[in-house]
Order: sequence, then structure tokens, then C-alpha cells
Amino acid sequence: MAERSFKKEVQQLRIGAGEEFRGEGILAVTKALLQSGVGYVGGYQGSPISHLMDVLADAQEILEELGVHFEASASEATAAATLSASVMYPIRGAVTWKSTVGTNVASDALSNLASGGVTGGALVIVGEDYGEGSSIMQERTHAFAMKSQMWMLDPRPNLESMTQAVENGFQLSEASNTPVFLQMRIRGCHVHGRFIAKDNKRPEFTLAQALENPKRDLSRIVLPPAAYVHEHEKVKQRWPAAVKFITEKKLNEFFEGDLQELGIILQGGIYNNVIRALQLLGLADNFGNSRIPLYVMNVTYPVIDTEVVGFCEGKKAVLMLEEGQPNYIEQNIHTILRQAGVTTVLEGKGMLPLAGEYSTVVARDGLQAFLEKHSPEALPHIADATPVDATAAMHVEQVSRPKPAPAVVEKPIMIQRHAADMAKVVPPRPAGFCTGCPERPIFAALSLVQQDMGDHHISCDIGCHLFSILPPFNLGATTMGYGLGGASAAAFNVEAGKRPIAMMGDGGFWHNGLTSGVGNAVFNKYDGVILIIDNYYAAATGGQDVLSSRAENLFRSTKHPIEKAVRGVGAKWVRTLDRTYDVAKMKATLEEALTTKEKGPKIIIAQSECMLNKQRRIKPQFNKAVKAGKRVVKERFGVDADVCTGDHACIRLSGCPSLSVRDSGDPLKVDPVAYIDNTCVGCGNCGEVSHAAVLCPSFYRADVIHNPTQWDQFKARVRKRVIDFLQARRTRRLKQYAF
Repeated sequence: MAERSFKKEVQQLRIGAGEEFRGEGILAVTKALLQSGVGYVGGYQGSPISHLMDVLADAQEILEELGVHFEASASEATAAATLSASVMYPIRGAVTWKSTVGTNVASDALSNLASGGVTGGALVIVGEDYGEGSSIMQERTHAFAMKSQMWMLDPRPNLESMTQAVENGFQLSEASNTPVFLQMRIRGCHVHGRFIAKDNKRPEFTLAQALENPKRDLSRIVLPPAAYVHEHEKVKQRWPAAVKFITEKKLNEFFEGDLQELGIILQGGIYNNVIRALQLLGLADNFGNSRIPLYVMNVTYPVIDTEVVGFCEGKKAVLMLEEGQPNYIEQNIHTILRQAGVTTVLEGKGMLPLAGEYSTVVARDGLQAFLEKHSPEALPHIADATPVDATAAMHVEQVSRPKPAPAVVEKPIMIQRHAADMAKVVPPRPAGFCTGCPERPIFAALSLVQQDMGDHHISCDIGCHLFSILPPFNLGATTMGYGLGGASAAAFNVEAGKRPIAMMGDGGFWHNGLTSGVGNAVFNKYDGVILIIDNYYAAATGGQDVLSSRAENLFRSTKHPIEKAVRGVGAKWVRTLDRTYDVAKMKATLEEALTTKEKGPKIIIAQSECMLNKQRRIKPQFNKAVKAGKRVVKERFGVDADVCTGDHACIRLSGCPSLSVRDSGDPLKVDPVAYIDNTCVGCGNCGEVSHAAVLCPSFYRADVIHNPTQWDQFKARVRKRVIDFLQARRTRRLKQYAF
């Protein structure tokens, strides 16, 4: 069950030529694939590209109608290897994943693909997870494109440019026999807009035809001596062919401006930010017309020498906006200009930050510094800014509305900067588990184990469970990659007084953890503990199904237990807990694994359904039953304020967002008491933790009954009378002691 359903939106994929398509970036890219006659599509989900995989999954019937094969790949390496279908046959294929981590996983297959080259168009749509919204290490795919000589498209983030880039990517790949990256930045994936659609095309050459007419070309297989020839072929044939196609088809764009002595070169993906920055400086109008000429690189690799020289010649200075580091493009352009004898000054990282996302504010500051140095008269008059309270904002922008004509612009007001650090004003809010998350009690149990047995070395893994490194649990020392939790602890397979602990999720387990973690541990007689957290889905990427999912899936094979897989590779000590909320049992199992005299890897499989997916599944069922008048019971938990002491140890061990504090109402209690708000989903974790930690008996469970029966109502009346009697008696007794 994916995070979001696109069942309704995918019907737009059926529209034909001349009709207007409206929607999100990833939906538009899917339409562009169908318009381009793609033969097969694969990929692995991950932000910001997860929704593209979800769209493809929801569009399965439409894809099948057109004869397009779709696979949810086991990993990015699997997806990349799928493109081998385009090596020998003229079939267009596309795969997608999150980059750069996904590109790292796929690197072996991509290197072989780029070496031998392709016959059919091969497009790799990478979700470039770089910048403020990123969840990974900050690197760029550009380095891989250069290393393996795969061309890279980075289109302007609007639907027309992105859909055209899909078609251009296939054509460029076929024209140069080279796989092509299509870089989709976070904002590009989720931007909304419109474009005029074309008819969908069935693949001109199908996978079935390829199977029935097999072809084999030894020169395309990466083996000596062919591998040595491939390197020369890249430079002497494929590169010139790519440059010719890019130039003739005008994939890069030039925008004129009246300030001809200046110029801006930029990656297509940051075009919107740069235009907005120019507007803030009074150098672009509301329609995006810039006074400074622009060279927009919708193709960031290869760099086209003739276009660079043609744009820069005769200019006093040019600013290169290249997001991230190292500054590959800037260095390349420097070389091109100097070798061509062009004396134009090229500015870049000296005016802009060496690293980090080029947001509108960053781009504006860089442009202003560039203009102040090379053409201060081009900047409209700047007035003094009025100081603003630092607690209100870091940057305050007050800009008058520019007129439509690009050459006549009203004067903006300078931005007032504040030195105050927002971190000192706004308290930190670390990321954490969702309300009711079944992984929370696992780490509560592990925290209790370490209280009794001392700290252990814990190797973490990519996934929701990585939040365990943050408060309130503060567990874990390293994370090396998806499914590599077990492998991360491999070096600690030595005799010592404590055993290492490694963890991975079910998504990471099927990605590569079975072999790199469990299989490797069995083979090397690893004596540590491997904790596999099975929440039934690839939850961190949006709740997609995996091999061990319990869901019924029409297009995939599920319900393959993890326990069978680990025993299949030779693991002997295996414990499966089918309810992670049992903190006491979880704690006892961990202690057993850490103290048993049995040698070899100790595998603990902790199972409970992802609460987000569970709520998505049961809420519609619950609401339907209530509307139908059926008796439905909903569990809620609470804290008895009279019993709670205000110690808050329950919160420190749980960290659930629904577990908060409020005033006790008792003047004798100085500290606020624990309180469970209305976001509670009734998982019972808080009570379980309190019981396992022997904290206090203040937690209680209440059953909320919808559409109660007559028997329910009778029991409620009896209970109320008993409670009223007991409360009245207590009140009378208390009055005896009143002063």
C-alpha cells in the first residue's frame, strides 16, 4: 500500500494529441514516457522519485494496454541492469531511482552499460536529492555522468521542458548510442503545471519480438579486447554524435537581454530560482524576462564548446551558477574559454557558496555581488532597509512590483539581514517516529537492555529505524547504506565481553541485506546480533510492498517470510516476535541474544505493521462500518492525572508525539502530568513501556464503542452507577479531613 494513490490522476495518461494535460511533475514525466514509445520501465522508490514509481504502479493497466512492461525492481542495481534490453535491441527503456545513493548502488551495471553502449534509447531518471529538502549525504550525480560518460539532462522545472526532455533524452541516447541521465530535482518532481499532450505510442519494437529474434553482437559486450575499443569509441564517435544532436536540436536555451556586456550561465534545474532572484533585484519582470542574457544548460554534460564561446564572446563578465561542489562545469568552461582565447571574466564559486542549494536568496546575493563588482550601474538604486526584529525572520524581502517591460523596472528595497541565529530562537525538533510506530517499542526495549547490560556498539541502517539515533533513544553509531546494517558490524566479529548489534528493515533486507548482512554473517560465523525490523512494507519510501508484505497484490508475489529466507542461507539462532509492542518480550529476547553461549549470528525478526499504512487501511473500513450502523470498538489510552507523579520517565522512554504534558489541576503537584492527546491511535506502546520499565500504573485503556448494543448500554449504566457511588463515598471521606 503506497503512501499515496494516483488511481484517479493516471487516467490523464490516456488523453491524446492537442488536449491539455494538468498535474504534477512526476505524472507528466510518465505521460512523456508513453508519448515517446517506451517499451519497458523499471526502478526503485526513494525520495524525491517515489511518487513516479507509485504512478507507474497505479498505471499498470494503461501500460499493459500499450504493451509497456513495468517492474518494481529489487534494487537500483536491478533497475540499471534491466536497461541491458536496450543494448542489442532497438527498444526504448527507462528506469528511475533516488540519487546519489541509488546511482551508487547501480554503478556496476551503469558502468557496463555506458561502456558497451546501447542501440535503443536508454533513459535513467534520477531524483536528485540535493539541498534543503534532502535526506542523504550531499553529492551530485554529475560526477558519475562524467566518469562513465553518460549524458546528463537538467531541464528547466516546468512541465513543458521536462516532458520535452524525456523525448530528447531517448533521441539523444539513440543518436549517440549512449545511456542518458534525466535529472529531476525535488521541486521539479512535485511542480504542478500544464502542457499540450501528444498521442501515446506503442513500442515500435517489443520485448517479445526481441525474444523471438535474439541478437548477439560481441563488440557490445564488455570483455577484452572490446572494452579497450569502447573507451576510444566514446571519444571519437559517441561524444561528437551527442554534441551534434544537442547543437542541432537546440536542447540548451539562450534568452536575450539588454545588458549585453554581462551574461549568466546556469543549470536548467535552478532556472526558476535564478529568475526569481533577478526579479528581487529588479532585473527581470513578472513574465521571467531577464535584462541580463541567459545561457540555460538543459544539458549539463557534455558541455558544448561552441555554445559557450558564442555566448561569452564580447562580454565583459559572465556568472556561472552551478549548484553543489566540486565546480565541474565552471572548471570546464574556464578551460574552453582560455583555449579559445576568449578573455571574458568568468565568475562562479567566488561569488556564490562553495556548497549547498542555490535557493532564491543565495542566488540573489551572488548576483548582487557579481553586479556590484562588474557593473554596479546595472543595479537599480538601493534604499536603506528598516531594521526588523530577528525573532520574526532571518530575511525580510520588500520588493516593489516590477513593470512588464524588462528594461523598465521600479526600484526595490534592499534586504535587511540579521545576525541572529534562528537555532537560538526556535527550539530544535529532531525527526522521530510516527504516532503508534511499531518500531518505537523495539528501541525502548533496547534502551532498557543497555540500562541493565551497559552500552553496546550498534550499527544502524537506512530506513525509519534510523530515527533511533536521535532523542529520546540516542542509539546507534553508524549508517553505511540501505541494507548494510549487518555488514557495518562485520569488522566487530571478535572475541570480547560484549556482542555487537546491527539492524536493518525489511526493505533493506530484501534490497541487499540478505546477502551482504545475513549471508555474510553466516559465512564468517559472525557472533553478533542482527535485528531485522519487519513492518510489512518499504515504509520509509512511502509504504510500497516488498517480498514479505502481507498484502494481496495483483501484480506482485508477496507473503514470503523473512524467517524462511534467513534460515535458507544457514542462520540457526532465529527468533521471530510477531508483536513489537510487547516491550517486555522484546527486551527478554534481546538479552537472550546478547548472552547465549550459542555461536553464530543471532537473528531477531521483530514484526508489526507500519502504523501509517495500517491507519490508511483500517480507517476507511472503520468509517464505513460506523456509517452502516455496525458496532465498532476503538481503543484509546489515557493517563490518570491523580496517579501520575509527573516523573515523565514514560515520555523519555517512548517519545510518542501523542504523549505530552499538561497541568495536573492539583495545587500540591508542581510538575505537569503526562497526557495522551487525540492523535493517539491506541497502539498501547506507552503503557507497555511503563509496565516493562516498572514506572507507574497511571496508564489506562478505554474502549470507545460506536453504535453500542443494548447490552453495551446496560453495562455502561451499571458501571456509571458503581463509579458514582465510589466517587461519592471518597468525597465524603475527604470532607472529614478538610480544615
